[in-house]
Order: sequence, then C-alpha cells, then structure tokens
Amino acid sequence: MEQPVSFKEAFRYWLKLGFISFGGPTGQIAMMHKEVVENKKWLPEDQFMHALNFCMLLPGPEAQQLATYIGWRLNRTRGGIAAGVLFVLPSVFILWGLTWGYVAFGSMPSVAAFLYGLKPAVVAIVAEAVLRIGKKSLKTASLIVLAGASFTAIYFLNIPFPVIVFSAAAIGYLLNHRMSGQSAAHSTPIINAEPKLISGEWGRAIKIMVFGIFLWFSPIIIFGLWQGWDSVLVNIGILFSKAAVVTFGGAYAVLGYISQQAVNHFGWLTPEQMMDGLALAETTPGPLIMVNQFVAYVAAYLHMPGLSPSVAGALGGLLATWVTFVPSIIWIFIGAPYIESLRRNLKLASALTAITAAVVGVVLSLAVNFTHHTLFPETGGFEWYALVASIVTFIGMTKFKWGMIPVIIGSAAAGYIWKIM
Repeated sequence: MEQPVSFKEAFRYWLKLGFISFGGPTGQIAMMHKEVVENKKWLPEDQFMHALNFCMLLPGPEAQQLATYIGWRLNRTRGGIAAGVLFVLPSVFILWGLTWGYVAFGSMPSVAAFLYGLKPAVVAIVAEAVLRIGKKSLKTASLIVLAGASFTAIYFLNIPFPVIVFSAAAIGYLLNHRMSGQSAAHSTPIINAEPKLISGEWGRAIKIMVFGIFLWFSPIIIFGLWQGWDSVLVNIGILFSKAAVVTFGGAYAVLGYISQQAVNHFGWLTPEQMMDGLALAETTPGPLIMVNQFVAYVAAYLHMPGLSPSVAGALGGLLATWVTFVPSIIWIFIGAPYIESLRRNLKLASALTAITAAVVGVVLSLAVNFTHHTLFPETGGFEWYALVASIVTFIGMTKFKWGMIPVIIGSAAAGYIWKIM
C-alpha cells in the first residue's frame, strides 16, 4: 500500500527537478525513476513503467508528461499541474534570457565566434540522434522502408510533417504485426482491445477537453483580435499548436517540421539560426522542445511591426511555450485513468512503432539539412573546421559517451579560439 505524499513535499521535488533536469528525456526520466521509485518510493516500478509507456503513446515531450502523470497520481489535479508546469518553468526564463542575448548581441565578433563553434556540435548531436533512434526503432525491413519513404517525402517532396505522421500511423495501425515485428504467435501478452471509458467518465473527459481547448486557444484568439488574424503572433500560435498534436518521437522530430515551416514557408529564421536555437536549448534544463520558444521569440522579434522587438519576442516565445505544453497536460488529465487499457492495445502500439520509424527519416532530413548549411555557409566556400569538429564531436559522443553539456561548452570554446585567437 502506497503511503500518501503531501502536496508540499511533492511541490518541493518538482521545483527542484525543474532546475536540474538536464540531459534530454533519457536523463530526465532516469532522474525521476531514481527519486520517485528508488529513493522516495512514491510509485512502484511497474506503475512507473506503465506510465512511461503511456506517455510514449502521446504527442509531446514524454518526460514532462511523465512528470505530470506522476504528479496527478500523487496529488490529483493540483499535483499534475504543479509537476507539469514546474518541469518547464525554470527553462522558460533561462532560455528567455539567452534568446534575448542572442538577438541583441549575436552579431558581436566574440558572441559570433562562440555561435560558430556550436554549429558543428549541433550537426554531431542530430547525427547521433539519428543513429540512436534508428538502432532502437528500425527492427524490420518494413520499418526501414518506412523511414526511407519518410526522408524522401519531407526532404525532396517537402510534404508536411503532420501528413507523414498520420500516414505512418495509419500504415502501422492497419499492418499491425508486420510493423511491430511480432508474429501472431508471439503477440499474446498484448491484448488487441480498444480502451474503454467506464460509466460516468465520458462527462469527465469531455469537460476536461472543453476547458483545455479554451485554455489552449484563448491567447491566440486574444492576439488575433488585437493584432489581426494574419499577424505573426497568430501564425506562431497556429503553427506550434499543430506541432503539439504531431510531436511523436521527441523534439528532434518536431524540429524537422518547425524548420520546414519557420525557415522555408514563413521565412522567419535562417537554417543557421535554427541551429543556434537548438544549441541554446540544449544548455538549459527542461525538455529540448523548448527550442520552440527560441524560434517564436526570434520570429516575433524580427517580424512583428508596431511593437517593441523585445516585447514582441517575449510575447511570441511565451505563446509558443503555452501552446506547446498546455496540450501535453490535457492529454495526461484525459488519459491517465485509462493507462492500462491504452498500454495493452496492440494496434495503437503498432501505430506508434510506425510513427517512430517515420520520425527516423524526418530526423535524418534535419541532419542532412543542418550539415549542408554548416559545411556550405551562405557566405560561400567550404568549412573545413566545421567538418573536422563535427566528426570529432560525433566520435566523442558515440564512442566515448561525451555528455551533452560538455559537448556544447567545449564546442563553443573551440570555435571561439579558432575564430578569435
């Protein structure tokens, strides 16, 4: 029997976690497991793992969603809100300051030298992510083909990421065993049953959905009435709302979509600025998907007439953060009571497997795009330093297990020395 956990005690832990949650989703989940399961014993191992599996079925950052679920499990609604908000709140303010410094002082020679050193690191980081996700995800020939088709669709045909995600989900759902790599004889532990709402829960789910949608879209409506429905702020709200619904596979996957839209479609940022944003987001605690705040801040700062650039940037960044994380909390509050039946649904698991394979192709397109713009900058020529630095960093991360923060700091310092000294 679990011992009750006071909201005050849980609140202190979630606040602490928000400041130390470096290392991406793997590191963040490991931190929560060590404290929640091993040290504090707030949850048993099986419930923690079931919750993690459930969160991986959802769009959005799984580590933040896992924290939200655990908070809900311990202290219901206020616990879930506290955990979900505190998990990202410190990084909101840290990245806010870093982004302001980037747009205000990024053109200074010393700052530009640091940023120059970060670009090869970003190439290596994304390439390592392709390798890591691919090893875990591409278990069958069908999944490899799906990843290749996904890469072709987004890189060469410029097909929108949401179309790729939902197409992959449909393929996985329909092909079932072929996508999951299981034979019918080995699939008995998973029950192919639809998740069911118990009596009286439909009303609860509908209330949460209606109230959640109201919270989700209220800022967009306010900005539309204030600035016009074709303003940059409204477009930011709509773009990142779409991203919140299709961000299966982690932040690297959604970066492909955001880059496609913010760089190619809207022209808000350059590919080099996208890379700088990813590097800055890697240095902060919280989910890597906080890079959305950077993108929106720079977009509004540079393209929002009639407002002070700093004010416009702050509004854009906060709006992107709001529409990214509010849906994540909504999914948890709606689905938490049905975690077991969702976890045991074979067709949903197969759809998720197919989506993850497609995500490998999307992340590969991001890696190719970043590599091209790093080695062949807009100023012309070929960046031999970037090539060597990318290879060294990639080998260090894959063979010697260099950590993310040392890689970022070391790369920035090396770039500074190369450019200034």
